[in-house]
Amino acid sequence: MTCDTILSECPRMTLDDRFTFRCGPDLDCFGDCCRDVTIVLTPYDVLRMRRALHMDSSEFLEKHTLSPTAPAQKFPIVILRMNDDEGKQCPFVSERGCGIYTDRPWACRMYPLGAAEPKSPAPDNGAFHFVVHEELCHGHGQDCPVSVRDWIARQGAEEFEMMSTGFKELTLHSFWDGDQELTAQQADMFYMACYDLDRFRRFVFESRFLQLFEIDEARVEALRCDDEELLEFGMQWLRFCLFGERSLRVKRNGK
Repeated sequence: MTCDTILSECPRMTLDDRFTFRCGPDLDCFGDCCRDVTIVLTPYDVLRMRRALHMDSSEFLEKHTLSPTAPAQKFPIVILRMNDDEGKQCPFVSERGCGIYTDRPWACRMYPLGAAEPKSPAPDNGAFHFVVHEELCHGHGQDCPVSVRDWIARQGAEEFEMMSTGFKELTLHSFWDGDQELTAQQADMFYMACYDLDRFRRFVFESRFLQLFEIDEARVEALRCDDEELLEFGMQWLRFCLFGERSLRVKRNGK
């Protein structure tokens, strides 16, 4: 479904609305939704997945993701790379289910729920959830009804949504409404700070970065080992570099 179709045709659900759905290995469709599907990864998805696999972010991105481009695309995105076999299955799925289930992406843990938000939401036309119905999935109508709120809590999606707030604000910024395009260098900055966190950490600590910006010593230490802190910091750095916002302070003497 396209964004326009979702906004115009999908029934809008509040957090207290209920739907009926169940997934499990006893269903004949188990694992079918993990084949030949486009899963757009958020920065926090990449953080959790590469950490679960004990991989450097650059290695993870090269091995398990693609970064497609399109004429109207404003900034880099990352999608999960499916296997190259005929079934094009997710590389982390086996007959027993997801091998990184605890750290699976937001889109996987939310299914069959989707989320949408108009670009300029009115008070009575804001963010909403909707149920995705696909012929391949036989889990609809199974089990007891559950509210959208409880489903989000059960799937552990609250943390993912909280950690994606900065990225959401970054991608919905009015800057992207203009005709300007990112330079190759700016696009790489965006990709690095959002997805390639280990490379971004090396950039922060192995360049003149810390000589240029005023950063509290406690935060500097946190950036050395706290991936979540580094991701949040990366969003602030991008807002400074791309949008000209005062999200960071430059040292007067540059030393």
